[in-house]
Amino acid sequence: MTKDNRSLEGQALSKAAEIGIKSQLDEVQEVEVDVDAQALEIAQGKVDSVSIQSKGMVMEKDLRVEDMNLQAGNVSINPLSIALGKVELTRPTDASAQVVLLEQDINRAFNSEYIRSKMQELDVNLEGRTVKINIQQVDFRLLDSEKVALSATMVLRETGENELVAFTAKPEIGEGGQRVVLTQVEYQDGKDLSPELTEAVLECSAELLDLRNFELEGMTLKIQKLDIFEGKLLLQTAAHVEQFSS
Repeated sequence: MTKDNRSLEGQALSKAAEIGIKSQLDEVQEVEVDVDAQALEIAQGKVDSVSIQSKGMVMEKDLRVEDMNLQAGNVSINPLSIALGKVELTRPTDASAQVVLLEQDINRAFNSEYIRSKMQELDVNLEGRTVKINIQQVDFRLLDSEKVALSATMVLRETGENELVAFTAKPEIGEGGQRVVLTQVEYQDGKDLSPELTEAVLECSAELLDLRNFELEGMTLKIQKLDIFEGKLLLQTAAHVEQFSS
């Protein structure tokens, strides 16, 4: 249904949902909500479908989502909530959502203050002795081989020397569909400087690529499929919606 053909009530619900979503985000380029229903259906508490399309959402941990597209059908709402400018569900609904992340945005998040603070004062075993290191810079690349390449520059606290750890890994769905985890690690030139350092970088990547970072209030997401293209990560997810934020 086009915007021109929507009922006034449907347009009002769409606008209320857009405002609610924007209120949860640090930044957003564009949010468009389309509530497809006629006035009589809304009065009976029925909505044929709800679609949410957004671009450039900046979530918590400084993680930017290039695109998110959510589609839900046969939604039951409280018709009295319309007077309050809300989309209040009378029962949860299932939906599908597609999330697109860009390499440059993942890189920015990796080097954000939040993630970098988790990679300081790390105790790692290096050449048979335990040393403290700080990770200064992480470079994350999405390869067309369906793998990712990660390199991290670390500084040894004792000497101020710089070392580089670099590896490729295969992203897979982990933790019951909640996270993207990196497996099948292969080191550059076969050189593994420190398992502890690698594990710290892998854990930070899993924390960043946790779907709970992308969930709006009242929504849970579960990854069903992931695809890697050069410079882009595409997540196909199932969504369970308790409420559309208003």
